[in-house]
Amino acid sequence: MQIIPRQQYLNELIELYGTPDIKVITGIRRSGKSVLLQEFIRYLKEKDEAVNIVMINLQELEFDHLLDYHELHRYILEQHKEGMPNVLLIDEVQMCPKFELAINSIYAKHIYDIYLTGSNAFLLSSDLATLFTGRTMEVQVYPFSFKEYLTYHGISENYDDAFDAYVRSGGMPGSYVYPSEDRKYEYIRDVYTTILVRDLVQKYHIRNQSEFRSVAEYMMDNIGNLLSPNSISKALNRDQSEITRKTVSKYMDYLENAFLFYQVKRYDLKGRKYLASSSKYYLCDPAFRYAVNGTKNLDFGRVYENMVYMELRRRGYEVYVGKLYQKEIDFVVKKRDELTYIQVSDNISDPKTFEREYTPLLAIRDANPKMILARTRHEDYRYDGIQVVDIRRWLQR
Repeated sequence: MQIIPRQQYLNELIELYGTPDIKVITGIRRSGKSVLLQEFIRYLKEKDEAVNIVMINLQELEFDHLLDYHELHRYILEQHKEGMPNVLLIDEVQMCPKFELAINSIYAKHIYDIYLTGSNAFLLSSDLATLFTGRTMEVQVYPFSFKEYLTYHGISENYDDAFDAYVRSGGMPGSYVYPSEDRKYEYIRDVYTTILVRDLVQKYHIRNQSEFRSVAEYMMDNIGNLLSPNSISKALNRDQSEITRKTVSKYMDYLENAFLFYQVKRYDLKGRKYLASSSKYYLCDPAFRYAVNGTKNLDFGRVYENMVYMELRRRGYEVYVGKLYQKEIDFVVKKRDELTYIQVSDNISDPKTFEREYTPLLAIRDANPKMILARTRHEDYRYDGIQVVDIRRWLQR
């Protein structure tokens, strides 16, 4: 498989290099965490030939003897060298039961700069403070962006065709080696099944796998819609299920923990408060929806909205769903003092559709930027102070 540099994430690791924190690289399975470690090692070797790099990939058979945490601890101590920087990198750290005992002991000695990756069901953001006695810094890795997709495939023209292909094939780089769409989706389904069955079902001892899958697939089919545990349980119970609201709530948390879904809370722009009744949920990559639920309903409007949300996360924004009276703004995005309101649409060539998108934005009385992202296939333009931008062009910026 071809490897491309992912400079954004590499820069985050470079910025954290030498700090006393335990650096934990998180993200959905097969999003490129292991490759990122290799890129970081290459950087370290080019920067300083005197650095001692200890790289352990617990998926490789030669490290099989380190699956006992005592042996892992002993090996790491043996590899340490005095008089130079020592960097410890462990891939798939969760394969060693009680790995945290070894890591905490090494951390307490202050002799290594530590970097970890692992299966997200066993190395969750919510668990980091409990697992490690030292401070952790998290670097989140996402599936490929559209720009990375272009770089991977060496595309420098016909960007509209490339965008249409990216919408369907998504950003899971492991699927790119397969020439047909069916094979790509088969690969993505395998990743999905691994997350649900090998990670989440095992970690949380889920007995009713069928119910668990139903919740995940319902959420996939309703990306961009307002959802709550109560609304999902009611919908599934109409299909002769007997799942409770409490069970649905747990399952939704598990799916978020594995970075398969992201919750976006609603924010009342007038009352300036968060609304707890329901939220929107987006997939880490819309290709999972097509691979698991099929392509019968492509629903480009929802998929574009999902793509914009993930790109906003890549660019470091906080994202909320805006509510103003009875109107909804797809995204309220914040970064430090910067605030922008965004509406997302498939096609705004119909005047009624365009009016539906710009009306909520015009109702906002402050002076912050307002934007409509749609598949216009045209240059940017402005309408009554609102910037109208083609989604494909925006993703390439």
